[in-house]
Amino acid sequence: MPPPDALPGAAPQPVFPSAPAPSEGVVPPGSVSLDYQRFRDEPMELYRELRRDHGPVVPVLLDGTIPVWTVLGYREVVRVTTDPNLFARDSRRWHSWHLVPPDWELTTFVGYRPTMLFSEGADHQRRSEAVCDGLASVDQFELRAQCERVADQLIDTFAGSGRADLVAEYASQIPLRVVTRLYGLDDTESAALQDDSLRLTGNDAPIALQRMQTRMEALIKRVRENPDQTNVAAHLVSHPAGLTDDEIINDLLGSIYAVQQPTSDLIGNALRLMLTDERFAITFSGGRRSVGQALNEVLWEDTPVPFWIGRWAAEDTMLGGRRIRKGDCLMLGLAAANADPDVRPDFQSGAGGNQAHMAFSHGKHGCPPAAREIAEVIATAAVEVLLDRLPDVTLSVPEDALEWRVTLMMRGVSALPVKFTPAHLH
Repeated sequence: MPPPDALPGAAPQPVFPSAPAPSEGVVPPGSVSLDYQRFRDEPMELYRELRRDHGPVVPVLLDGTIPVWTVLGYREVVRVTTDPNLFARDSRRWHSWHLVPPDWELTTFVGYRPTMLFSEGADHQRRSEAVCDGLASVDQFELRAQCERVADQLIDTFAGSGRADLVAEYASQIPLRVVTRLYGLDDTESAALQDDSLRLTGNDAPIALQRMQTRMEALIKRVRENPDQTNVAAHLVSHPAGLTDDEIINDLLGSIYAVQQPTSDLIGNALRLMLTDERFAITFSGGRRSVGQALNEVLWEDTPVPFWIGRWAAEDTMLGGRRIRKGDCLMLGLAAANADPDVRPDFQSGAGGNQAHMAFSHGKHGCPPAAREIAEVIATAAVEVLLDRLPDVTLSVPEDALEWRVTLMMRGVSALPVKFTPAHLH
């Protein structure tokens, strides 16, 4: 999953300076265009071929013109993510901004902003400690209870009909509703924030973003006026790091976004696996043992965040036998690293209990342990409550009719039409 501050569109607006280009130019020799169709339809085969033909670090052109190094090897991803001084987070280091079109879909993830996502050194340490402590303050029993309550409320809206789309009506609705309540918003505020978050990619994005910020500003003001509250926002306000209101608002908004889509895809992908894979058929109705197994397998093999941009080389270096130049951009192939045959030669035999996947990235700029726990609790509760309430749920379309909703940095099943015996309200 992405770091907890990766919010598309968050103010202030991104800065796109361009560092000096190397004398040899910015496009490495032998660069290959990423095949988006194959990435959508057969990603593991694509990773295997790229690794076979180019090694663990591949010079790739995104959209045919934007040069990045795609890091496919597990060991190489570990090296990049554990050396933040050499492989830095400040995107102003990038020498290729002049090649990025103004409407590039990843600009909101990559354009520099003065937030924790792009901070480095002592500043990042200060910001990340506060956010990690805030997330760690969440009571796990309260979190689980909140997840179950939200899941039951959503199931009540379609339980009597005998049909539902478990992505649109369930998986996509849960994470934001749960997390915003933990941050100190009530149900009405949470629903409004979720509605605005869905508008961040449309024409209404600036207005929606402003409303989101206004709500978060009101939350912080409320917390400062009533400092005895026990929520994540209150924890950040009182943290010894001394975060400003702007820092808290940006980091809360960012963490909300980071939890929402990846966790929604984790839930949806796990439900798809359990509805289509015969290994889970026996235990699907009434059994919980397989839920954790399904979630772990999804994190390995249907990683909700297959790629993450990025890191920028602070100095010339070597990685995976490639010469990386100062200012080069590196894109982390998290899903490809999970399938690296050098560290997982038995990939086809399943993940088992192995949890050393890269789905949450790695290192200081990876998803914090507390955020991972929150995502896993939400996903586990969502699947388990559904199994308890609708034990005979099955797909209402053939398995091969299911489609993936794929962007470079997000992968999830686009819809899960199901049928079941109509049930009474909870």
